[in-house]
Amino acid sequence: MLHLAQVQKQKLSGKLNLRLLAVQEAEYTWVILTEEKVIPPIEVLTIPDAEQLHEGLLVLLDLSPTGEIKHIENATNWVLDLIKTYLTTGITPAFLQQETERAEQWRQTLTLQTQELARRSLEVEARREQIQALEESLKREREGEN
Repeated sequence: MLHLAQVQKQKLSGKLNLRLLAVQEAEYTWVILTEEKVIPPIEVLTIPDAEQLHEGLLVLLDLSPTGEIKHIENATNWVLDLIKTYLTTGITPAFLQQETERAEQWRQTLTLQTQELARRSLEVEARREQIQALEESLKREREGEN
């Protein structure tokens, strides 16, 4: 499972650990972790190229279900890609909220229009049946006159 983490240095020992910040739930869905979870220095030392890690660095971690680090990479390019994809085009949380509200209003309007069309359709069908009944009545009267 993919996680976003920050490299931290322990004050007393100077060893590095990884503080998990967020986890990927789906391709475009991430959840910020509210409880602090830290991967201890012993596991960090087992990472290839661990000497390239420094305090404050953001990294992407692929963790196994047992919590072992399967892969780690610098998150700089990932963050820059997010900025390029979403933030340079003006897609902000406020904009997304407005679009969500607008879509909900459209949905409600379409629901009301569908209900109105269904009501009108029932009225037309009832009128059609009345006309057919009147036609039948007129036909019987004409046949009775002859």
